[in-house]
Amino acid sequence: MTTADDILRERAESIRMLRESAAAIVPPGGDLKRIRALRFGSPAYDRVVWRQMCEMGWPGLRVPEDAGGAGLGMGEYCALAEELGAGLAPEPLVASALAARLLRGAPLAALLSGEAVIIPAWQERADTVEPGLDATFRDGRVSGQKVFLPVAAGVDAFLVTTAAGLALVQADAPGVRLEAVQTQDGGAFGTLTLTEASAEPVEGDPADAIEEAILATAAALLGIMEGSFALTLDYLRTRKQFGRPIGSFQALQHRAADLKLQIGLTRASVESAAATLDAGGALPHRQAAVSRAKARASEAAMLVTRQAIQLHGGIGYTDEYDAGLFLRKTMVLANCFGSAQLHRNRYASLTKDREDD
Repeated sequence: MTTADDILRERAESIRMLRESAAAIVPPGGDLKRIRALRFGSPAYDRVVWRQMCEMGWPGLRVPEDAGGAGLGMGEYCALAEELGAGLAPEPLVASALAARLLRGAPLAALLSGEAVIIPAWQERADTVEPGLDATFRDGRVSGQKVFLPVAAGVDAFLVTTAAGLALVQADAPGVRLEAVQTQDGGAFGTLTLTEASAEPVEGDPADAIEEAILATAAALLGIMEGSFALTLDYLRTRKQFGRPIGSFQALQHRAADLKLQIGLTRASVESAAATLDAGGALPHRQAAVSRAKARASEAAMLVTRQAIQLHGGIGYTDEYDAGLFLRKTMVLANCFGSAQLHRNRYASLTKDREDD
């Protein structure tokens, strides 16, 4: 008979194994040479590395086993997102995992194998977590515009939200136009314009998948904070002033302690939200937990990475030094899947509704 303790031990082991497997993509010691080499290129991520991720089953972590995925929980997914965040991996795991939750059959198999990169095109305006539904889908044709698509230049197909449901559009189909703009971290966001583009209908509701993507983004921000903080602590231990490591000065110790507290609070929020999603329950309750985690992660990551620059002194302001890479990544991810302000407002609204009940 399987007990609750057995389940907890099994989950802890799964999380440990996932963290260890991430070392294949995120080298121990924080080597960011690969990240620097990919910045401001096209598509700004490595398709070979992406196939390795697919071989390890990462895009399908949340896909049920009977559909070809791993069927794991949000605890495992967030642990993996955290590790990849710490290594600033540019591959589109969160976006593709969102699409994988909604696809079935041949398109899902192509995504999970790494044969095709498929991402959702769900956003029609800035700072929202509600799928845009202004795009039209009639007689197998889609028209409309979607914005803020990650790694858009390296995508094979888009899963588009429309008023008539989801539609799968091939990137090379007639009527598809993509414009990419570089982002602060060296990646790119795309604007997708569809004009009577041929598409296949896909059944599914993206609401739950978007909540999972929000939380995975919060976990990635947690990883970025950890990576930035580790780099900063190493600098404080080795940089000397007046014949002493600067980390021995009490004022800097206090600042480092404050940053560690922010990381700990963020971890607690992310892990609590993951447990809430895994437990199921009413959608508003799950949304509130996710918004609490994302609001904290967005704000704390900006604080930690900005403070890291200051604690590094003049060297921190140079692009050649890695501290800036963490801040640049945070500036992009902090507003992905909703800003801190949006999630504070959503949390307040959701918890007020529960109090009124």
